[in-house]
Amino acid sequence: MVIMDDKKKKLVPVLRFSEFVGEWEKKTLGKFLEFKNGINASKEQYGKGYKFINVLDIINNDFITHEKIIGLVDVDENVFKKSEVTYGDILFQRSSETREEVGQSNVYLDKERTATFGGFVIRGKKQIEYNPIYMNYLLKTSKVRKEITSRSGGSTRYNVGQDVLKNIPFFYTSNDKEQQKIANFLSSADKKIEQLRQKVSLLEDYKKGVMQQIFSQQIRFKDDNGEAFADWEVKRFGEIFSFIRTNSFSRNLLNYDSGEVKNIHYGDIHTKFKGLLDLSKEKVPYLNQEVDISKVAEEDYCQEGDLVIADASEDYADIGKSIEVVNLNNERLVAGLHTYIARSNTKMALGFKSYLMQCWDIRHKVMVIATGVSVLGISKTNLSKITIEFPCVKEQQKIANFLSSIDDKIQQSQQQLAQAQQFKKGLLQQLFV
Repeated sequence: MVIMDDKKKKLVPVLRFSEFVGEWEKKTLGKFLEFKNGINASKEQYGKGYKFINVLDIINNDFITHEKIIGLVDVDENVFKKSEVTYGDILFQRSSETREEVGQSNVYLDKERTATFGGFVIRGKKQIEYNPIYMNYLLKTSKVRKEITSRSGGSTRYNVGQDVLKNIPFFYTSNDKEQQKIANFLSSADKKIEQLRQKVSLLEDYKKGVMQQIFSQQIRFKDDNGEAFADWEVKRFGEIFSFIRTNSFSRNLLNYDSGEVKNIHYGDIHTKFKGLLDLSKEKVPYLNQEVDISKVAEEDYCQEGDLVIADASEDYADIGKSIEVVNLNNERLVAGLHTYIARSNTKMALGFKSYLMQCWDIRHKVMVIATGVSVLGISKTNLSKITIEFPCVKEQQKIANFLSSIDDKIQQSQQQLAQAQQFKKGLLQQLFV
């Protein structure tokens, strides 16, 4: 592989295998694909019949095969034949709530079995010979994605149509061997990424299983002399914790640049923060300078060991999700809208409370007390009533140390995965014009 000089960057890739020469050609998708919208079926038709490609199949897979497709649709054979997806066809996401995601694509790579596709999908039927894996990667480059998203229409929801897609321009090598080599090279990067994904998934499953055994007391730790610890205690949440006042500052009063006080937003608990919050490692937003913090009492600031609990969620999986503050990094921190701060009244091992709140027994009890329809909520009164079983402080510390070591392994694997994904992203930009 060689790096091309500046004079040749326009019509050849920055990175190119040394055996290939000559400029790439400018093409449009309409030269390669014939477009068709998918089947709009009634709800009674779903769940049986032919394999049915939908938007999730496009965005959740590196490529699509018959066995990866989950959905089924019951249509007659003539309808199926008109909307049949065969090897090498490209599927496009027709609409999205964000411009960045509209028109995402994927390739069908099953040579043995065919499928059909839904109304929120556009099929590009392969018309001339090309390497499908190469084409799949080409359509995922930032330049092609920008060509598609910039042409999308809409305001609250963005759309692309057949006429838009057929006019999408890109640069293309007609050399079959070069297509194959690029496809093989990027496929090897994808295999590495998939291996790292599996490693992360296995570690997460292992942690989940170990936590179940620890908090059901199937696994017990012993002290440094090999002796058993005392039996676990049972108390109500309200006996162990006191609630500390939080604020109601909204997201638009926060920034990531500067400020005197940092603020935990409940949305970040759901989507961003790990179970153990370390301000030296996590990016937490500041309150804007114009926010009046004079009424925030000293006891309202977070302390190390505090639980910060999200009291609202759109689903049961995240309701009552909590984090434990383990390192303030000499900074001032408050908790905001839709959060509770729970501060322990008795000595508990730093880091243990986060794992306690993650165990299935507590998660299930929190789900049971949740109320609401479109948005779920939990009250301090009901949270105070749930019973919690917990060990002595020394066993708590051993549990926290053990589980945090698993978390460290998970984090390392996640970082390796992120690096591999970033490496592939760079390759996508440099192996194509």
